[in-house]
Amino acid sequence: MINNNIKYLAVLALGLVACEPEFDNPIEDAGTYSSGEADFSNYVALGNSLTAGFADGALYITGQENSFPNILSQQFSKAGGGDFTQPLMSDNVGGFAEDTNTFPPRLVLAFDAEGNPGPERFTGASPSTSISANLGASFNNMGIPGARVYHLDFAGYATLNPYYGRFAQSPTATVVDEAVAQNPTFFSLWIGNNDILGYATSGGIGEDHNETENLDPSTYSVEGYDITNNNVFAGAYSGLVAKLAANNTEGVLLNLPDVSSLPFFTTVPFAPLSPLDPSFGPQIPTLNATYAGLNGAFAFLGVPERSIQFSTTGASPVVIKDESLTDISAQLVPVLTPSLGAAQAAIFAAQYGQARQATAEDLLVLTSSSIIGQLNENRIAELVGFGLTPEQAGQLAVNGVTFPLEDQYVLTPAEQASVEAARTAYNATIEGLATENGLAFYDVASDLAQAANGGIPFSGGVISSDFVTGGGFSLDGVHPTPRAHALVTNGILDAIEAAYGGNLTRVNPADYGTITVSNEVN
Repeated sequence: MINNNIKYLAVLALGLVACEPEFDNPIEDAGTYSSGEADFSNYVALGNSLTAGFADGALYITGQENSFPNILSQQFSKAGGGDFTQPLMSDNVGGFAEDTNTFPPRLVLAFDAEGNPGPERFTGASPSTSISANLGASFNNMGIPGARVYHLDFAGYATLNPYYGRFAQSPTATVVDEAVAQNPTFFSLWIGNNDILGYATSGGIGEDHNETENLDPSTYSVEGYDITNNNVFAGAYSGLVAKLAANNTEGVLLNLPDVSSLPFFTTVPFAPLSPLDPSFGPQIPTLNATYAGLNGAFAFLGVPERSIQFSTTGASPVVIKDESLTDISAQLVPVLTPSLGAAQAAIFAAQYGQARQATAEDLLVLTSSSIIGQLNENRIAELVGFGLTPEQAGQLAVNGVTFPLEDQYVLTPAEQASVEAARTAYNATIEGLATENGLAFYDVASDLAQAANGGIPFSGGVISSDFVTGGGFSLDGVHPTPRAHALVTNGILDAIEAAYGGNLTRVNPADYGTITVSNEVN
């Protein structure tokens, strides 16, 4: 029985990976700086976790202090910018003290007994941030982890999201109205990622409301798995801009990156099953012989492309469930019954009615790495309930091998197309509103695409989207490192100068850290 984890990380040379990010990042001044037509005296940032400084699967002080809005405010201070305040967490552990299941501590890079590195939750201290305590003040950084575009103008969002509840001025407040109440002279808005990201990171288990044509976001998945309808997005986003840009307030809008730019979707290979693996290789002949009957049924039913075959000489793709395929379970039963009997034929048919092996076009999510090759205990219990022995059930319940990887672990081409269609529409709305309102526009999607395709050079190296070693993304595979926040800051500064003129100093990404290798985070 296969019982190993698929390893997607090579042993790292620790000298290539920075530890804690720097708190102070001095840059030599090289001239006189000015804001041009912009006024940075009161800068307010709105958005989601990307704006808040969320990283490594949690919100913690160092991530907040190295968020792009905070770095940006430091550059603004050289050209008339004022103070910039943030609702800092209580520690560098991350998570909330009262609910570590929903809001766990941050991830750190840990090493197992064999020296293999991988992300693990920090256990060296307990979270000390209260989920219910309100800080009693307004803040310039109004990035709210988990927020979607329509949440920023939703009265009562503070009662649903504890990150906002920590500093909302009232239970019925809205994020955008509280931002406007601070009379900002300049704003940034980076929102909309969660309107597609929850669908993508969950392997497309939610609904695409461009297909359902559902225009009521109050009925969308409370877990955030659905794609926001394009018209809902456009209406909500334009409403935010109208409030923020009133009285000709200057600002910058950021667009949304392609999910294929994120290591959460590009780290786990579609073909991770190696014949050299001692727990898998010796079983390949038996597996192929077992699948021969099913493959014959696929050929008989006219879908030979669904055949499952493992290689004895090279890496093999995992077996996945693809819900975009026609379910042929009912047709499989009579074909398989003569050789398997009616009971087992029904089990095989249900298990493989929408199965195929993965291709290079499929994106396996980062969380799949820990379950590929593992026994699926839930499936074993189901099969035993159908009358199989525990041993028989185990043979049919190896994730990605004899039991197709479930939907939440794979973003198929059809699901990717849904995400990309929505993202394209959202980005058209964002850029159009920037032009219409005379606001700066930063095409962050292009920079992240470059990071994913060759990397972005800077003085001191190259930043890429390679997981752990690339320096661009934290250990959750989605959120930027401080070094990437520095790159985003420079991109925003370029966009501001293009729109408003002036002369603004850039930051050196080399002065900012990447991931934490040690468990000592406090």
